[in-house]
Amino acid sequence: MAFKTFLRTAFTIAALGAALATAPARAEVSEVRISKGFGILYLPLIVMQDQQFLEKRAKAAGLGDIKVTWLMLDGGNVINDAMMAGTLDFAGTGAPGFVTLWAKAKGIPGVEVVGVSGMSSTALWMMSNKPELKSLKDFTSGDKIALPGIKTSLAAVVLQMIAAKEFGDANYAKMDPMTVSLPHPEALAALVGGKTEIKAHFTSPPFQYIEAKSPGIHRVLNSVDYLGNLTLDVTFAPKKFVDANPKMTQAFIDAMDDANALIAKDKKLAAEIFAKGSKVKVDPADVQEMIEDKDARFTTTPEGVMKFAEFMHKAGSIKVKPAKWSDMFVPQLAGRSGS
Repeated sequence: MAFKTFLRTAFTIAALGAALATAPARAEVSEVRISKGFGILYLPLIVMQDQQFLEKRAKAAGLGDIKVTWLMLDGGNVINDAMMAGTLDFAGTGAPGFVTLWAKAKGIPGVEVVGVSGMSSTALWMMSNKPELKSLKDFTSGDKIALPGIKTSLAAVVLQMIAAKEFGDANYAKMDPMTVSLPHPEALAALVGGKTEIKAHFTSPPFQYIEAKSPGIHRVLNSVDYLGNLTLDVTFAPKKFVDANPKMTQAFIDAMDDANALIAKDKKLAAEIFAKGSKVKVDPADVQEMIEDKDARFTTTPEGVMKFAEFMHKAGSIKVKPAKWSDMFVPQLAGRSGS
C-alpha cells in the first residue's frame, strides 16, 4: 500500500513538472524606472535616454515596446532611499554610494542590490571663492564645502580618501565637519554668488569648468593627482529585479555599451546631447572639451571600484568587504577585465 502511495505521488510530481516545463515563462517587466544625476559623469545615461538605446535593445531582445521613466536624483543618500523604497529599477550613482548600499543590504533577501555596469570617470576639482584656501590644510571650521550628500556621496568619499593621503589614514574624516549637502547646480550658484557660508565646492564637470571661468574662483585640488583614474559612477539595481528580469538587465548593459560607443565615436554629438538637457546653460563646444579631457573616461566595465570598497571597509563605513570587484556586480560582467 505504501509503495502504491509512493507511485501515485511520484506520478503526480512528474505530471506537475511536465506542466511547469511547458507553461509559458513569466513575462519580464514592460516598464523600467531609471535615475540619473547632474554632470558629465552621467553622460552615458543621458545619451542612452536621448537615443532611446534601451528601448531599441529591449525590443531586439524580444521584450516588445517598453516604457522607460527617467528620474533626476542627485546624492547617494537620496538615491539609496529611493532604491530601498522600491521606486527605482536602475540607478546611476557614485561608486561609494553603491558600495555602501551593497554592503548594508548584502545577504538580506528582497533588499540586496547589485552593480549592473560601470559608467564614467573624470577628475573632481575642489573650487573655492576664498583666495586664502590653497590646499586642504588652509581650511578652517567656518569654510564650508558644498557637495551632494555628506559622508556617503561620491564627492564625500573621494574627499575622505584625499584627506587620508594629506593628513594620514587616521584623519580621513578631518574635512567631514566642513561639508554641507547641496546639489551641484545650487552649489555652483552659491559659490559664484559668494554671499553664503559656502567657500568651496567639490564637484565634477561641467560645474567645475563653469566655476573655473568665473571671476574670483580658483582650483584648490584635482582628485586625479591624489587617487589616479577610478570609475566614479556606476549603475546598480535591486538583485531581485535583475534575477527576475535577465533579458532586461542584459538589454540595459548593451544599451550602456551603445551609449559609450557613441561617446567614443562622436564626441561632438555627445556634447550636443548633454548641452540640450543640461540644467545649467553650457556651450556644446565647452562640453566637448570636457569629454575630450585626458581624465575623462566612459566605460561599462568597472575600473578601480575595489579601491573604494577597501578604503570604506578600512574606515569602518562598511562592514562587508567583497573578495573581488565582480562580487558586487551582475554575472554578465564577470568576464570583463574590471577591477
